[in-house]
Amino acid sequence: MITIYNAAKILTMNPQRPEATHVAVRDGRILGVGNLAEVSGWGDFKLDERFAEKVLMPGLVEAHCHLMEGTLWSHTYLGYFDRMDPSGTVQAGCKTIQTGLDKLALAELPLTSANEPLTAWGLDPIYFGNERISRHQLDAISSTRPIGILHASGHSMNVNTKALELAGLLREGLEHGGIPLGDDGLPTGELRSPEIMGLASSHVGLAREILACDEPGMWRFAQLCIRAGVTTATDLAALLPDETVDIMQRVTDDPAFPARIVPYRFHLGVNPERLIEHVQSLAKRTTDKLRLGGIKVTVDGSIQGFTARIRAPGYFNGAPNGLWYISIEHLEYILETALAKNIHVHLHTNGDQATELVLDTMEKVLRRVPSSDHRFTLQHCQLADTAQFRRMKKLGLCVNHFANHHYYWGDTHYAQTVGPERAERMNACATALREGVPMAIHSDAPITPLGPLFTAWCATQRLTSSGRVLGETEKITLGQALHAVTVGAAYTLKLDVEIGSIEVGKRADFAVLDDDPFAVGAERLNDLSIWGTVLGGRVFPANPQ
Repeated sequence: MITIYNAAKILTMNPQRPEATHVAVRDGRILGVGNLAEVSGWGDFKLDERFAEKVLMPGLVEAHCHLMEGTLWSHTYLGYFDRMDPSGTVQAGCKTIQTGLDKLALAELPLTSANEPLTAWGLDPIYFGNERISRHQLDAISSTRPIGILHASGHSMNVNTKALELAGLLREGLEHGGIPLGDDGLPTGELRSPEIMGLASSHVGLAREILACDEPGMWRFAQLCIRAGVTTATDLAALLPDETVDIMQRVTDDPAFPARIVPYRFHLGVNPERLIEHVQSLAKRTTDKLRLGGIKVTVDGSIQGFTARIRAPGYFNGAPNGLWYISIEHLEYILETALAKNIHVHLHTNGDQATELVLDTMEKVLRRVPSSDHRFTLQHCQLADTAQFRRMKKLGLCVNHFANHHYYWGDTHYAQTVGPERAERMNACATALREGVPMAIHSDAPITPLGPLFTAWCATQRLTSSGRVLGETEKITLGQALHAVTVGAAYTLKLDVEIGSIEVGKRADFAVLDDDPFAVGAERLNDLSIWGTVLGGRVFPANPQ
């Protein structure tokens, strides 16, 4: 049966026909876009007028986020900013360390088993100056159960003494940049980098495989997608053991699940040869709503966590340079083998030194394995300069900028991490487009909230939370920002032939808006209300009656 949806306006993101009023859908695919007379020629149809006063645009594509956004909401939120949970309730932020500790102590009271971990997330130490949480403060909440707090960056955590004991880390003589030591020679309880965090994460409820494969968490994540207008979302750093993939397939196969999930296999936890074998086997399990077979490589850490690798003159406040998360040899092997076997790769590079390493390595491997359309994508890539963007273009790389950083950490980047000049060029969207680099923008949820329209607002306004404009010359237009969260994001996932625009033959994935973004304007884009989504022709309201 053909269904024709009409709307006050349809923003197609197809330059050949940028606007329309009707779209015809059959079997989850778009038959035609135009006015009623144009699309009714396909045969008998049902006219669905529920969107007659709404605006349709392509389902938004979140090309860098993580399913654990849904799972984490079953734990205690300790973030600095207020944040909406999957039910639509706004959870208050913790503006002081003590507020967070008090909230954690309240969350501990209902726990009955002494061994049950107390898990929290969203802590952002950079907002508290030199004040840091120690294991002793967490011991005051409980010395018998393991406690773990994932930082907002996702690259560090705090744990108590019990968790350190279980991880085998409560001892002297540890020499690793990811394990700060106290005056007593023992770990302070702050753990940095996935490698080090992994030693304790399973004891405190923060193991990546647990966060990614939690079935209730996937459904909570789905609710966030509907509220954000997202129909395709990544899980951009998953370990993907068989049992996890089984759960993902079972959940996404449910017709009531409202999103297409694109997980990429994290490079950590396995040698490069086995990594390649694993993603090749995963590709065979791909379905319409679960796309498998890509690799995520993390090269360095986070700028606000001071674990990103940056070039001279280094960190503005004199902090030591960050951490490498992969060896040059392993990076070269993965990139070259992936090119030879047509495996898609996304590479996390926050610092410009990490970006430079990837550019040098890509230049080397492309001489041996030429590829005209690999679309390997630099994720975050926050400190890249113009010369690096020129190299990206020549090497066929894409970039996916973390535009939300301006709002959440722009002021601290300006004053603490990289200083005024580099802070103003961070996430240089305008330069990327000017140099011809295919570009997307993202939230990295749960690092910042899932919400492509908010991300688009960030890229057009470049406002910090204090109201500072950080990099006037790197602002992009509303049209460019909307392209980045639709067709642009789909392109970086090699899915633009299926999604990202509303045109004949593509999947019937729509974001349903209460108003026209161009009527609202870029300045108010973050206030635009989202009614819900349509995935493959199936309607999902954010607030079902």
